[in-house]
Amino acid sequence: MQRAIRMLCAVACSAVLVTLAQADAPLIGIDPGMMETTIVPGTDFANYADGAWLKRTVIPADQPAWGSFSQLNEIAQQRTRELIEATEKTGTGESRKVGDYYASFMDEAGIEAKTLTPLKPQLDEVAALTDKAAVSLAIGKSLRADVDPLNNTNFNTENLFGIWVAPGFSDSAHYTPYLMQGGLGMPAREYYLDAKHESVRTAYRAYVAKALALAGIAASDQKAAAILDLETRIAKAQESIVDTQDVVKANNVWQRADFAANAPGLDWDQFFKGAQLAQVPSFIVWQPSAFTGLSALVASEPLDSWKAWLAFHRINHFAGVLPKAFGDARFGFYGKTLSGTPEQEARWKRGVERANDALGDAIGKLYAARYFPPAAKAKAQEMVKNIIAAWGRRIDALTWMTPATKAKAKEKLFALYVGIGYPETWRDYSALEVVKGDALGNQARADLYEYHFNIGRIGKPVNRHEWCMDPQTVNAVNLPLQNGLNFPAAILARPFFDAAANDAFNYGAIGAVIGHEISHTFDDQGAAFDAQGRLHNWWTKADFAHFQQSGKALVTQYSAYQPFPNLAVNGEQTLGENTADNAGLLASYDAWHTAEAGKPTPLDKGFNGEQQFFLAFAQQWATKTREAAERRQVLEDVHSPPEFRILEVRNVDGWYAAFDVKPDQKQYLAPAARVHVW
Repeated sequence: MQRAIRMLCAVACSAVLVTLAQADAPLIGIDPGMMETTIVPGTDFANYADGAWLKRTVIPADQPAWGSFSQLNEIAQQRTRELIEATEKTGTGESRKVGDYYASFMDEAGIEAKTLTPLKPQLDEVAALTDKAAVSLAIGKSLRADVDPLNNTNFNTENLFGIWVAPGFSDSAHYTPYLMQGGLGMPAREYYLDAKHESVRTAYRAYVAKALALAGIAASDQKAAAILDLETRIAKAQESIVDTQDVVKANNVWQRADFAANAPGLDWDQFFKGAQLAQVPSFIVWQPSAFTGLSALVASEPLDSWKAWLAFHRINHFAGVLPKAFGDARFGFYGKTLSGTPEQEARWKRGVERANDALGDAIGKLYAARYFPPAAKAKAQEMVKNIIAAWGRRIDALTWMTPATKAKAKEKLFALYVGIGYPETWRDYSALEVVKGDALGNQARADLYEYHFNIGRIGKPVNRHEWCMDPQTVNAVNLPLQNGLNFPAAILARPFFDAAANDAFNYGAIGAVIGHEISHTFDDQGAAFDAQGRLHNWWTKADFAHFQQSGKALVTQYSAYQPFPNLAVNGEQTLGENTADNAGLLASYDAWHTAEAGKPTPLDKGFNGEQQFFLAFAQQWATKTREAAERRQVLEDVHSPPEFRILEVRNVDGWYAAFDVKPDQKQYLAPAARVHVW
């Protein structure tokens, strides 16, 4: 997504879809109906390519944004729903678990009738805590494999700490436990620390109080204030997104005895006992200063504050499988306040998401068999082969890189594992108990199953072909610790991929996506890993300095983009994704020209091949986003907003000739200012 690892688009992006053809015949290739051709391409290329679509598109009331990712996700969700509902009627074994899990979530009347009863044992356990040792045990019990520092957008878990089990930084042949900072109910520390988010803090405090009151917890207002105060202290102790992205800083091996010495305050023996990790000898601690600060807070902050915090996060985590009032209150803050979304998604969509979270591979097996034919897989694999070859040629052509570094880069490139459509092996869910009618219990058992699956791998050999995404996921990912990529079946569809379209379209659309994920192999984080996925510096000092300097140029370029007058893109925070967009588009452009083999692409709807390539790239990123959602993305996401990702064309020399872009036009960059990281 590992950057469960570098993903193409974060959930906050949620967007971008090209309008489907209105005529009876399916639309093939680029869509002129999206374009605003009265605009000069060199003045505003995003609106030239997508302006008509932007004008007529209305964001659905249950969405923070709308575009190709969200529209394609709707299609995948509907297909998945049909597959799941069929298992309710005819499924057996594993597939029957899928149907029962979904049906339990959809049984709103049954959930209402049970009131808070399914959660009461957990709340009673928290209420019975009498000292900090017991709190430490409870924090350990709450540890879950719910964070991925190489792929999350904000690197936060609602538990005080999160665990990630992945190949080791130094020993990439064995699974290693990584521990991460957490503890916040809001998705980024800036919401607690920046004065301009006072209204968000007020809304969060009101939500916390309401959730506690709905659960029958006394003095809910006072406890909400204590929780906000505690989480503000947690936020101050946390490291920033930019610091967290520095994997070299993250390589901190702590032996079990080091925790008490380096981070006093928490009773670590009780913590590891609760987490069922008492026998694990060592961990990689991603943010050591945060662990020192968070542990100290366990000792310094009142017992009642920690009990209130633990109770709230239990309620918040399970709000979707509690009576409707809990889910509505949660959506009121996370959906309406943080993202500006007027309406909650239909319950069936939420049910599909939860079933995917719990039994993703079981559903994915059905999805891949139904919706991803062998011919589509073969075509995508051919494109991957061509783009990897183009990458190799680009490395050979670099004038600034020494032969020794080039050899290492190509070794890494040609060792890539690229998964297309679906995994080679599927997850076994026989250990997961699903009880029809027990929605909350099913979610709790699924959480615990996933946790046990992960910690059970610690110390075992790594499966380098393991997937971190399900086939029904509309996204793509780079796994630097495996030196691998995943392209799920659901994204290998229009507007990203169309087997009936020409190469200009496919290389401009899915080709740029493939190039993007390959590029993460060499971005600000990926460049730190070798062909075996080890954290290892394979660069000469001069070569790496040049690489970093190119990155600085991208930081400057993107930091100048402002979605709002008082808000700019953070070029440092988004550097990895911007680097991937830059190099990925260039590599796909090269691969397309090679695949063309000198044969000109026929005109399509009046556009030549060069124009089709860049229009396909821009139209797949057509996105309309609510202001609150876009502000949230800029604050907490490692991806730039889609309208600025389109502007990566400014760094491609071919774009200027394709659209006759002149020096006096707004989006023109002088050749020396065009960034070519690779």
